[in-house]
Order: sequence, then structure tokens, then C-alpha cells
Amino acid sequence: MGKKNDKQEFVAHITPRSEDFSQWYTDVILKTDLVDYAPVRGCMVIKPYGYALWERMQAELDKRFKATGHQNVAMPMLIPESLLLKEAEHVEGFAPEVAWVTQGGNEVLPERLAIRPTSETLFCTMYAKWVQSWRDLPMKYNQWCSVMRWEKTTLPFLRTSEFWWQEGHTIHATPEEAQEETLLMLDVYRDFAENVLALPVLTGRKTDKEKFAGARATYSMEAMMQDGKALQAGTTHNFGTNFSEAYGIQFLSKEGKLEYAHETSWGTSTRLIGAIVMTHGDERGLKLPPRVAPIQVVILPIAMHKEGVLERARALKAELEAAGLRVELDDRDTYSAGWKFNEWEMKGVPVRLELGPRDIENGVAMSMRRDTLEKKPLELDGIADTVKALLDDIHNTMFEQARAFRDAHIYTATTLEELEKGVQNGFVKAAWCGCRECEDKVKELYNASTRNMPFDQSDMPSDKCVVCGKPAEKLIYFAKAY
Repeated sequence: MGKKNDKQEFVAHITPRSEDFSQWYTDVILKTDLVDYAPVRGCMVIKPYGYALWERMQAELDKRFKATGHQNVAMPMLIPESLLLKEAEHVEGFAPEVAWVTQGGNEVLPERLAIRPTSETLFCTMYAKWVQSWRDLPMKYNQWCSVMRWEKTTLPFLRTSEFWWQEGHTIHATPEEAQEETLLMLDVYRDFAENVLALPVLTGRKTDKEKFAGARATYSMEAMMQDGKALQAGTTHNFGTNFSEAYGIQFLSKEGKLEYAHETSWGTSTRLIGAIVMTHGDERGLKLPPRVAPIQVVILPIAMHKEGVLERARALKAELEAAGLRVELDDRDTYSAGWKFNEWEMKGVPVRLELGPRDIENGVAMSMRRDTLEKKPLELDGIADTVKALLDDIHNTMFEQARAFRDAHIYTATTLEELEKGVQNGFVKAAWCGCRECEDKVKELYNASTRNMPFDQSDMPSDKCVVCGKPAEKLIYFAKAY
């Protein structure tokens, strides 16, 4: 079979970001084989390359969860309606998004079953059964699963009716322990985002309007996409005793008193794949952070029909894999080298190594790093350590590029006019009086929302609310969001 012609069979066109960012995103996720549309409205099929990326993310997060004392469990997919109704605020918050099962086989069910939009109600029901004494606490569990929320407008990874995630649910004896857990997991998420995904985030507390239904306090990490919009990349919630009172989660304290447990929950999802695409990608396609890239290095033998080339390429692959790297050897003879270069660039593989007869003779492999497109010969002697250092440098460079972009698109506003201008291009840092009416006004006027209130409140740009002019109480970020 002859080689495919570069000009006629070249990598599919990707819409420029500046022309249509949404179409660029769709082109990238489809043409890099991350995902495809499912036959069910609003649902997606995660393809092998996309799922391999999710598996790497799962592995990194799961390691961090276990290191902080959490265990994995599995809860049912279906929730009886009577369980949902026990916590009124929670039910009200999720009611428009719940999908219901009303028939099993040929029989109409005596009670509707909700396909889980989240699993607080199931965990609470079981905790009420499992907890008797302070000796049983804390219980710190996590679940990996998919959930269903009947979204009106969907976009793969960012907002779909069914999506994959992890949801942590813990119960504690004291409010202090619950708050410590809530903030600990927020920091676990931040560390993962920044040190694994090369994704800079802003962490802080959500307003009462934006908090999770049924929570006493919600905290989030907010990332900025290349179009200046915010993406909520993970949240943690302190429920206090809201759910334990509704579901009867009580324990006998050390003092012999019957008390309600204090609960938290926290979650991240496949939405983070969308965050990677929109934070790092370019006109060539994906740029995958090395620490989660399914393939960290692709080896392309050049003129592999010549004696010794393919054998040396295979030996190089074995050497890199023995050093713990994820490596692909592209020895397909039905595609030209140029076609392969572009395909692997589109798929975002961090490092490409080209190995031809002259390279072997000179004891080098020609490298190309996906983040900067810089080409450089690497000595074959000790190349595993060299590539590992290169991957770390790629991670650091990607993070700094993303952070520089974000920081350049954070604006300070002391007037509504400045706020309006700022949210068209990024985040706006402003003073806020704390009133729901001001949040609603910004949403109505500019289709922007409050993202979070940073923990460091010292950099207040004004002592007056940016919306109403009344005395300010909080420093807060506004942005348009996905």
C-alpha cells in the first residue's frame, strides 16, 4: 500500500480560535478522537484516547484521596423519590435536572426512581445506618461514577446530561473537623490542577446565591479559558448538619450525648478535560500536560526501511518505557513522516522523537516539544533522564504560559462601566456589598456571575460596592462562565 499523500490526505482543518472559539473547541475534541456524540440527547461517548486521559487524571486524584485518608465505595445509580424529598433545599436545587425511571419491565413502579444527579441522599441514608458512636467517625468515602442531569444546552465535557466524575462524601464529629476537610480537599484539587494539569486556578468561597443546594458553604477553584470565560473546575461543600438532621445521622458523643454529624462533599469531573483543551490548545490541536498525557513521547523512525532504523527505534522505546515513560512507536508504513508529524501534534503528545539513519550514526534523536514547537537533537546516551527533565520543563512552561495569560486578563473595576468592559475579556476583581440584588443585576446586565471570594481579602480595590455604591464587605471575582 502506498503512502498517503500529505496534501490530499492531510490532518483535518481546525477552525482558528480567533474566528470561532466554540467551533475550534468542537473541532479539536472531535478530530483528536477524544469524544463523539452519543445517540442519546446531550450525552457523549468518550473514545479510547479521551478515556486514557481521564484514567490518568483518575489515577492522580485517587492517589491524593487515599493519601488523605479516603476510601472508595460504590452507591446505586437509582434513588427513591422519598429519599430526595427529605432535604428540601437540595431537592429544589436539582428538581429541574432530575431524570426519572417510572417503569421496570412491563410494570409501572409504585415510586419514581431518580437517576442520581449526585449522591448525597444515598450516602446520608447509609451513614444513618452505619454510624452509632463517635468511635465510628470520621467516615471519609469517595465514589467514581457517572451522574445524570437533564441539561438544556450541552457541549461535550463542559456540560452534558451524563458525565463522569468523583464525588467525595465525609461525616465528622465536630464542625471544625468538617471545615478542615472542606478546605483540605479544595487544596488537594488546587494542587492537582496546578501541578498535574498545568492549570492555574483561583480558589475561594462561593456566595450564598452560587453555593451548592443544601450546603452551608461552598468553595471553588476557577480557571480561565482562552476566550476569557471562567470554568468552575472543582468544588467543595460544607453541609454542617443540614443533611444529617434531615436523614437522622446521629452518634453518641464522648460525653454520652446524642449529636448530629457534620458532613462535607466535594467533586471534580470530566469537565477538566475541557479545561485542558481550552487552556492549552492552539490551531494545531491539543497540547496535553505531560503528567496526564496518555502518550508522553512518540517515536517516529525516519526511512525505517533502511537497515537498523526500526530495530534502534524499538530499543529506544523499550529504554524509555523501562524508565516509566508512556511511549508510542509509530511504525506505520502507510503514512508519510509529514502526515504523522501533524497527527501527533494535533493529538498533543508532549515530545516527538525522530530517529533516522543519520541520527543513529551521530548518536542522537531529533526532539520536538509540542508546547513551543522547538526542535533540538538529544544525545541517545542517557536519553531517558533527558526526556524526563524535558517533560518537567514542558509542564512548567505550560503552567507559566497559562498563568501569564490569566493574570493579563484579570481586570480591576470600581465602576459598572469598568466591570462591563472587563467581563468581556476575562475576570474582574471588584468590591461587593454582599447583597444578592447586586449579583442579580450584574447577571441581568452583562450575563456575568460572581465566581468566588478569595481567601486573601487584603487587596480590596475600593471601599464601595462596584454595583450599588454601598459600603463594600467582600473582594470578589466576576466573570462570564461556562
